[in-house]
Amino acid sequence: MAIVAESGRARVGSAAKKRKRVRKRCGWADGDPLMTDYHDREWGVAQRDGRMLWEMLMLEGFQAGLSWSIVLRKREAFRAAFAGFEPAKVARFGARDVERLMANAGIIRARAKIQATIRGAQIYCEMEQRGESFSEFCWSFTGGKVLRGNGRTRVVSSPLSEHIAKELKRRGFKFVGATIVYAWLQAVGIVNDHASTCFRRK
Repeated sequence: MAIVAESGRARVGSAAKKRKRVRKRCGWADGDPLMTDYHDREWGVAQRDGRMLWEMLMLEGFQAGLSWSIVLRKREAFRAAFAGFEPAKVARFGARDVERLMANAGIIRARAKIQATIRGAQIYCEMEQRGESFSEFCWSFTGGKVLRGNGRTRVVSSPLSEHIAKELKRRGFKFVGATIVYAWLQAVGIVNDHASTCFRRK
């Protein structure tokens, strides 16, 4: 009987350890495997690559009025349609490309957003031609540092996102309102808004 009792305690202990190993995440990341993987691998990771920062800003623009999960499911189709989001290539897109993209069921077919992405690529290239790094531009608003939210309050915009949105609009970017910009800041890790209980908050 003692052996059975010891075995039972061992099983209980093993189960307890498994429960302890369950990862706690931001609430929005549970329930959808794609969103969970995105949360665990990408969301909130400080991104310093200028091209990727630009790609994410453009995709956030496509999200306007929709959910991020829709964009995420279409991301690879977006990348194929927009030449891998290489700004120099997208900047050369013309009227025929716009119509090609409007006929592509794999992406979000919104003419204004497509045109905004093409113009965004041109602005990115113009900045490069002036010797201005898009990455340095993006991180200049925080002095190159990651800002940390309190991990408890859900924020959709901030004075910082309003300021950046105004500067982006001044340069000619579209679909860059304060709410979209804040979501982008969170996604690329300029702002760390992981919940206080989330294992990704470091």
